Amino acid sequence: MSARHFLAALALLPALALPASAHATTDTDTVTDTAATAAAGPVPGAPSLVTASPRKTRFDLQAHRGGLGLTTESTLEGFAKALRLGVSTLELDTQITRDHKVVVTHDRQVSAQKCRDTAPVVPGDPQYPYVGAYVKDLTLAQLRTLDCGYRQLPGHPGQERIAGARMVELRDVLDLVKRYRARQVTLNVETKVEAGAPEQTAPRELFVRRVYEEIRASGIERQVTIQSFDWGALKVMHRLAPRWPLVALTNHDFLQVGRPGASPWLGGIDADDYGGDFVRAAATVPGVRALSPNYGFPQNGKIGDPGFRFYPDRAMIAAAHARGLKVVPWTCDDPATVAALMELGVDGIITDYPDRVRALMAERGMRLPKPYHPRG
Repeated sequence: MSARHFLAALALLPALALPASAHATTDTDTVTDTAATAAAGPVPGAPSLVTASPRKTRFDLQAHRGGLGLTTESTLEGFAKALRLGVSTLELDTQITRDHKVVVTHDRQVSAQKCRDTAPVVPGDPQYPYVGAYVKDLTLAQLRTLDCGYRQLPGHPGQERIAGARMVELRDVLDLVKRYRARQVTLNVETKVEAGAPEQTAPRELFVRRVYEEIRASGIERQVTIQSFDWGALKVMHRLAPRWPLVALTNHDFLQVGRPGASPWLGGIDADDYGGDFVRAAATVPGVRALSPNYGFPQNGKIGDPGFRFYPDRAMIAAAHARGLKVVPWTCDDPATVAALMELGVDGIITDYPDRVRALMAERGMRLPKPYHPRG
């Protein structure tokens, strides 16, 4: 990114940091309350809000689904490429199969855009074809017949296609990190419980328990964080693993501000009890150490687009930091927009293109994550 583009992006920051009406029912309350919290001063014992030099600060570069802009998503090849590039975190999603295996896939329902059937796992399988079925209703053996690398993902023309890619298990990714001896790399594992339609994924308690068991068995649980849009799943994980750091995800709409009762996504919390404030509501979830909101409105917008604004503005970030919480938005791929988020004070970014963000970090003189290569 040229200096001219970067300066132009920074010039837009003051306007974009101001509250605007992306969701008219919520944002005035949210910004007012977070601003008031920040103005009231830091919570006793919370980290200082003094900003460190970007050269010294550890910025969390997270490769979304292994970096799907670079490689077929959720593949060992993609995660390995991200390790060789040098990222601080591998971000990945999990689902639970009918036979209680933990597979790495974003989609609760097998997507025809990403996977195609090859053959039934046994002749005459009444569940065949498998595309379109829910992962929870299929066995690992059935899922592994699918070719999930048969095409390049639309919208990502530079993506390396891993022909014939099969779904992998969480244990495979954990083993990959161990094989690379990537001891400074975090795995940010999402439990993709569909709280808004719980019949479409494995039951919450089973889902979380199986993810927990796989991570514990790996021996590298100290390198893992657990994220979820379903804060009820975070509460279950905290009961199982009280020391594991948790990450509260939201896309804002899941807060359901201004609606009667608690959102099904918030584990019994009613965001209206906190003025619709994401930070205040999420801070009540035991074990939460970081917040991951969508980066802006519209969700795939860029800085400079008409009507675009950031969701994590300065007030939200200051309020989070006052509580000792990091802010790592998802999923931003545009370097100028990422640069603007850096200026707002976010602690990291989830991105499909970790190469772009790494180049931006190098340009800004920031500390770069260590690249890793396989051992043995």
